[in-house]
Amino acid sequence: MRGRGIQLLSQVLLQCYSLLQEKEVLHLVMFYESRLQDNHLVIPSVLQGLRALSMCEVLSPGLAVSVLKAIFQEVHVQSLPQLDRHTVYSIITNFMSTREEELKGLGANFTFGFIQVMDGEKDPRNLLVAFQIVRDLIAKDYALGPFVEELFEVTSCYFPVDFTPPPNDPHGIQREDLILSLRAVLASTTQFAEFLLPLLIEKLDSELQSAKLDSLQTLTACCAIYGQKELQEFLPSLWSSLRREVFQTASEKIETECLAALRALSACLSRSVLSSDSEDLLDSFLSSILQASFLSSPHSNFWLLQDCRHHLCEPDMKLVWPSAKLLQAAAGASLRTYHCITHSVLPLLLEQYTKHTQSSQRRTILEMLLGFLELQQKWGNVEEGEDESALLLLQAQICSVVFSALLDPSVQLQLVGIKALTVLGSLQGFLSSSNLELVADHLIRLALHEDSQSSEAAMEAAGSLAPTFPKVFSGHMVPRLKEELQSEREESYHNRHSLQQRCLQALAAVSTHTSIVKETVPILLQHLQKVQKGTEARNTQDMISVCQSLHRVALQCQQDAEGCWYFHQTVVPCLLAMAVQAAMPESTHTLPGKALLEEEVLAAMIPVISAATTHLRPELAAQSVSHVVPLFLDGDVSFLPQNSFPCSFQPFGDGEFLEAQRRLVALLMAFICSLPRDVAIPQQEWLLRELLALSCSCNCPFTATTAAKCFAGLVNKHPAGQQLDEILQLAVNRMEPSLAEGPRRTQALTLLLWVTKALVLRYHPLSSCLTDKLLGLLGDTELGPATADGFSLLMAESPDVLHKGCHADVRIMFRQRFFTDNVPKLVQGFHGAGPDVKANYLKGLSHVLNHLPKPVLVTELPTLLSLLLEALSCSDRVVQLSTLSCLHPLLLEAPQIMSLHVDTLVTKFLNLTSSPTMAVRIAALRCAHALTSLPTTVLLPYKGRVIRALAKPLDDKKRLVRKEAVAARGEWFLLGSPGR
Repeated sequence: MRGRGIQLLSQVLLQCYSLLQEKEVLHLVMFYESRLQDNHLVIPSVLQGLRALSMCEVLSPGLAVSVLKAIFQEVHVQSLPQLDRHTVYSIITNFMSTREEELKGLGANFTFGFIQVMDGEKDPRNLLVAFQIVRDLIAKDYALGPFVEELFEVTSCYFPVDFTPPPNDPHGIQREDLILSLRAVLASTTQFAEFLLPLLIEKLDSELQSAKLDSLQTLTACCAIYGQKELQEFLPSLWSSLRREVFQTASEKIETECLAALRALSACLSRSVLSSDSEDLLDSFLSSILQASFLSSPHSNFWLLQDCRHHLCEPDMKLVWPSAKLLQAAAGASLRTYHCITHSVLPLLLEQYTKHTQSSQRRTILEMLLGFLELQQKWGNVEEGEDESALLLLQAQICSVVFSALLDPSVQLQLVGIKALTVLGSLQGFLSSSNLELVADHLIRLALHEDSQSSEAAMEAAGSLAPTFPKVFSGHMVPRLKEELQSEREESYHNRHSLQQRCLQALAAVSTHTSIVKETVPILLQHLQKVQKGTEARNTQDMISVCQSLHRVALQCQQDAEGCWYFHQTVVPCLLAMAVQAAMPESTHTLPGKALLEEEVLAAMIPVISAATTHLRPELAAQSVSHVVPLFLDGDVSFLPQNSFPCSFQPFGDGEFLEAQRRLVALLMAFICSLPRDVAIPQQEWLLRELLALSCSCNCPFTATTAAKCFAGLVNKHPAGQQLDEILQLAVNRMEPSLAEGPRRTQALTLLLWVTKALVLRYHPLSSCLTDKLLGLLGDTELGPATADGFSLLMAESPDVLHKGCHADVRIMFRQRFFTDNVPKLVQGFHGAGPDVKANYLKGLSHVLNHLPKPVLVTELPTLLSLLLEALSCSDRVVQLSTLSCLHPLLLEAPQIMSLHVDTLVTKFLNLTSSPTMAVRIAALRCAHALTSLPTTVLLPYKGRVIRALAKPLDDKKRLVRKEAVAARGEWFLLGSPGR
């Protein structure tokens, strides 16, 4: 009866403790303290009442101490249930946050009392709170007195944490939570050092990998607060354990943590303040490391153990790398450790590089040298007069070694040399002017090298170093590349063409500084003009190569306002002028020879103009658009270079002779659809009408499509309002008759698809009406297949227009919204369609599902899976391929749902492994492979059948098919094996 009464009172107090007055709190505290001596059945309710009172703001001074003394004396906490123990921890936490000074008045008695409360705690929920209390005891400087060791023992008994959360644990406490909380306690004070470090060494010597990892991470954390005093006694043992693990462990995780701990130890010793009579532990510690890795005598044979000398001649050099990693970890701790180690190590590495003649051995040694060079980047630039720097003392030898690696016939050694060269170039003041010219010479030679790896690496290095040394590269490298590009040496077309390709790529790669861009862009444009005037059959590919290089330059200029504007005002008018010149009527009689007007070349020019426009400042973009739009609407060519053309430019005019000019709408699209949304477009309504007319009336599919894309790009960015509604209604009125009948149904469908995409992206109300028109066209025998493919266009990312990179209005989750609104209609249409058009609905559905985020698709899978399985029986290879691509991730992410249809899946996949289409065979084999992720008990009845069926594709004539068959069949062979 007393227990129920106290329980009721405590429940009331938990609801209204904030309303109590000081005298009321005093009397209640006295009452509850006396009840702590009552029967153990009453204690839980008493503790709940005290928890309520511990949250009162009007608690009189001294009451917090009185309550805690009563708890410490009268309650055996660890005999209570988990919830009641948690209540005690909450009372302590509340008092520590509000009555800190009072509790500190208890001195070490408070610490001792808490130790008694916590001792023996096992529940992870309570441990997280208890660990936090210990952290607060230490962080807020409570007196530990003679109980430091006891406090350490009561917490360290949980190290290393061995906890596996039960399945479906509602509390969500993970092992990692306990590990981090305990580590924060152990690494919170130097007073624990004499007890903790022996414990860590003991666990490091154990066989349990998790204990080693935890010990190493805790040691790393401790080094942040420890000093020389705490570490001195234990350094030899710590070093011995770390060295052993790095040399002997097979675990990459343990090796990584060992190196991190060594770095932390070295950093700790580096920052220790030394008294005049104390030993410098850092020097002796680093000496241990050096002696463990190398012989101390400079005239020795490099390694300490004579039986390891032969590793220097082996390609893997097994003992070299562990030693190098130890040295680099220590060197990365501080500038002082870096100088100490590099003074001893770098001369030996350079000596060994000279001694060894095999490329593989030199590569290993140079990679070690590269590691130390990269560490110098961490500590800043080497400076003249820096006496401690081993790099400056060995500058000539280091450069000689790196340059010799670049001349070695081994590509792998060259690649390491290029990396080293890049690092040296990043160290300001290290390379002399003569060395820089040598760097440029080497990079030119390697960039034009026939080996693609060396060539690409050299170009990347040139691009990395060019912003640091723009004068060297613009004055030395660019002229050499220009000379090579324009050379007329007598050699085969293939060799000359390959050399020109590499020159173009190198010119683009080195264009990473505005001053260099101003040198390279005219060269690239001059070469493009030269190719345009040529008569060789392969001019198309040459032009595409130049455009690809210009595109790379444009991308590299985007983050620099000056370079971006220079590139735009130089390249865009020039490309437009060349295209207009090629499209002039007097030239079109040789249209097949005009490579600049071919679709592939125009398609390569589009990303150049787009990349040159997307990052323009609004005022500069407005200046540019004021020239480009009049060029296409009015034929105003005044801003173009070489603007004397034989006749007017009228891309929207009538007449067959203007067909070549209409193709240049692709370049207008690239420019105008890449402008920022806040840039006003002059004569926009007129331009929209012209684009609409051209997209519906032009007989050239390329021109009609680009006009439709340009129209859609403008509509997507057009501000909402009456003008937009009018132009959209005009477009609908233009499309509907053309879609119904006539010779231009395909052009009308293309326009409908692009306008629908533009509106779907911005959630425009008309998008649902246009989507319904597309759904209706799926039942059209002529346009149905193309309409079904159009659903891929609606859902996929467009590379040139209507994406965020060109400032299109793209709302979040538009794909999910399209799915929700239209997939039920697709399913309904499929069930009501005739047999000759059912495949169109399946194809459209598979395209939508293929571009849907997988988590959304998994949730909808049960309702759609039967349709997807039916789609696999469709004879259309596009439907098959799209459906297989959709099913593959679902097999991995939703195995339980997919296993319900395993019989059908196995049959369908095995049938499709004999498809006449290679892509379908590969996709089917990948799905058959993914089937093995389903529950083994479900698959075992099919194991023999699948293995026999997969024997046939092992003899497929295509290597890629055979590769997938081997992988899939191997997994099925292993199905049900022990350990899987």
